[in-house]
Amino acid sequence: MNASPVAVPVADVAPSASTPTIGVLALQGDVREHVAALAHCGAEPVLVRRAAELDRVDALVLPGGESTTISKLLDVFDLLEPVRARLRDGLPAYGSCAGMILLASEVLDTRVDAEHLSGIDMTVRRNAFGRQVDSFETDLAFAGLDDGPVRAVFIRAPWVERAGPDVEVLATVPDGPAAGRIVAVRQGNVIATSFHPEVTGDLRVHRLFVDLVRAA
Repeated sequence: MNASPVAVPVADVAPSASTPTIGVLALQGDVREHVAALAHCGAEPVLVRRAAELDRVDALVLPGGESTTISKLLDVFDLLEPVRARLRDGLPAYGSCAGMILLASEVLDTRVDAEHLSGIDMTVRRNAFGRQVDSFETDLAFAGLDDGPVRAVFIRAPWVERAGPDVEVLATVPDGPAAGRIVAVRQGNVIATSFHPEVTGDLRVHRLFVDLVRAA
């Protein structure tokens, strides 16, 4: 399955008195799609490849892509420890798919040299739903979002095997072999999803995150 980005009409942008600056980690992955979604939600998206760029953002998005590649590039670009430090200091963050893996405190089925950021107290299993050919879409009930279920696109996606006591479960798989598996979580100002809302044109997850950043 090849999920293609869906254009979002400009009329969908909600007016806001405040415009948070939200960085998108631009080392690898579907950066462009997150930038477009954030802009349509009234944020100012900026690309983050250096620590100086990280310093000027109010929040950070970690996009889908290849988690082990992104973790290596975080080290190469001297961003690994700066991102960890900002997360410890309360930086709001959102990770989709590979971004969820990076935000975990423990990752299963990954390379021994892969790094993670410990932004959420959770254990994540990498590629839990299978390979690229096992990619799929389904509708999810998502806590805190109105107007019906979220259409979720899963591409070589992880799931959450353990959520810590301070982690709120936002969505689980409704049916099928993976029924009940956790695919969206929040801990404080950090959100993660197994799926890719940036490719569907549904802005609600990004709006939720932008509103969280404004409140923070």
